[in-house]
Amino acid sequence: MSKKTTDAYTRSDVLRILGIDAAQLRRWERQGLYESRHNFEFTNLRELRTLQRLYSRVSRHKKSKRIEGLLKDLRRRMGMRRPLLDANYVWDAPGIVVEDSEGNWIQPDTQQLVFNYGLIPPVRAKTLEMTPRPPDDQYVREAERLFQEGLAIEESGGPAADAAEAYRRAVEVNPRAAGAWVNLGTLRFRGGDLEIAEQYYRKALEIAPCYALAHFNLGNICEEQGRLEEAAECYEHSLDIHNTYADAHYNLALVYERLKEPMRAVRHWRAYLKLDPSSPWAGIARQQLDALLHVKTGGARRKESI
Repeated sequence: MSKKTTDAYTRSDVLRILGIDAAQLRRWERQGLYESRHNFEFTNLRELRTLQRLYSRVSRHKKSKRIEGLLKDLRRRMGMRRPLLDANYVWDAPGIVVEDSEGNWIQPDTQQLVFNYGLIPPVRAKTLEMTPRPPDDQYVREAERLFQEGLAIEESGGPAADAAEAYRRAVEVNPRAAGAWVNLGTLRFRGGDLEIAEQYYRKALEIAPCYALAHFNLGNICEEQGRLEEAAECYEHSLDIHNTYADAHYNLALVYERLKEPMRAVRHWRAYLKLDPSSPWAGIARQQLDALLHVKTGGARRKESI
C-alpha cells in the first residue's frame, strides 16, 4: 500500500502523522484557522505542523483568536499569501519571530525589529546567508500552477512525459519548487534512471531539508542499489522530521534486518504496527516481527511511498 507521488494524504493519515486527534483538527477548521478538506498534500501537512507549533507557543488564553490575528497580520502587513507555509518562524526565540521579505526578523504583533541576533540559532543564520532570495510571488504562483497541472495529469492516468514536462517547467519558473523536483525524481525512478532520480531528490533536499518524503524516496534509491547504511540514514532522517511516518518505520525495519541488526529491526516493526495495525502490510510486519523474535528469517519487500 504505497503513498502516491502527489503526496496525497487522508484525514486519518494527517492525524496519525501529526499526532493530533480528530476533534482538534475540526476545532481549527471551525475556528477558521485552517480550511476544511478531505485530502491533503505535503504542503498542507507543513502548514498544519506550523499551526500545531503556533498553538503550543501561544498562551492558553484565547489561543485561536491570537493565532487568527497573527495570520491576518502576516497576510496584510507582510504580504504573505500562505503564512503557515511562507513564513520563516524562529521557534526558540522569546515569543514568535518571523523573517520578512527583506531578511529582517520581526515580531508580527508589534512589527518591531528583533536586533538580538543571538535569538537566531547559528545554523539557521548560516543557512540564511547561503540561501538565495526566493522568486517573486508571480513566479511562485505560476510554478504552483504548473505543479498542480503535473499532479492532475498523473492522477488522471495521463502520459508520464506530459506530467514530467509540467514539473520541468515548474522548476524552470521557480527553481526552489521542491515538490516538483521530487515528482520529477519519482518519474525518473519509475523509468529506471536511479542516478538522475537521486540528483533530483537531493536537489529538493537542498531547498527543503525537512522534506520527509524526499528523504524517504532517497532511501528507496539507496536501498535499491544496496547502499544499506545510506538507506538507513535517509529513513532515519525522515523519522527525525515525522516520527510517526509509518512507511519509514517499515522500510527501516527491513534495512536493519539486512544489516543484521535484529533488535533495531524489532523496534521499527513494533513502531510500524502501532501506527498502522490494520493495513495489508501489517500482516507482513507481524510475520517479520514474529520471525525475528523466534530467530527466523523473513522475506518481505520494501514499501515505496513515491
